Amino acid sequence: LGCNNHVVCTASLYNKAFVEQFEETPLLVAVLTYVGYGILTIFGYLRDFLRHWGMEKCHVAREREEQKDFVPLYQDFENFYTRNLYMRIRDNWNRPICSVPGAKMDLLERASKDYNWTFQHTGKVVKDVINMGSYNYLGFAENTGRCADAATESTHHYGVGVGSTRREMGNLDLHEELEQLVARFLGVESSMAFGMGFATNSMNIPALAGKGCLILSDELNHASLVLGARLSGSIIRVFKHNNMASLEKLLRDAIVHGQPRTRRPWKKILILVEGIYRYCTFLRGII
Repeated sequence: LGCNNHVVCTASLYNKAFVEQFEETPLLVAVLTYVGYGILTIFGYLRDFLRHWGMEKCHVAREREEQKDFVPLYQDFENFYTRNLYMRIRDNWNRPICSVPGAKMDLLERASKDYNWTFQHTGKVVKDVINMGSYNYLGFAENTGRCADAATESTHHYGVGVGSTRREMGNLDLHEELEQLVARFLGVESSMAFGMGFATNSMNIPALAGKGCLILSDELNHASLVLGARLSGSIIRVFKHNNMASLEKLLRDAIVHGQPRTRRPWKKILILVEGIYRYCTFLRGII
């Protein structure tokens, strides 16, 4: 009875309008941004014209004449964007830091005399800059605090690394404890944890699903998940970002109608989502 009530409550929750709040970009800011890029693009073509006729020095790498029959290393527009737009504004990113990348950090000050093609350090340090571009979501990069203390204690007990794959000597009790914890949290029979990376996602998904399988993927999933899904040979259907109503509808249709043409049941249905979007990824498969 309790389970049935839970299902009813969950279904009624999914029937409600799903609203996810994002800060809307002001119209003036959007217009000025596009206008700025448009102006930079126009001047970029003008500067390319001047470089072509030797009126301006070209700093960017180019294909050699003897390599013209090879596959090009540089795409035309990508190269154009790099030398004419990105170079002008790249000092807004890629700034060298000289402290722990915590909530605040220190930057090395630098200056450029050739419009950001080269930089010279001034010797000054910009203190306590707010860090808004780090993957340090959970604070593991800090050198003090609970995360640092726990990492130190774990290093003394387990060492800095296992030095082997899990199938050989690298399977720690912490790995199994983590998998059991994740399985209990998700309410599934078991789970599988492994190190995150582009190759991890793109190479492991084809091992989990293949032809005759269906992959339901969040529309904002990382490129590694998208590539892995394509390499698997499975049918891919995309649901709206973090929208359980959209996912439930696709899942119901997949179970009811089965595979295209044959209407046979899917061999597997794999749902791909991310735990923290753009970096930490969890894979959950439902058969």
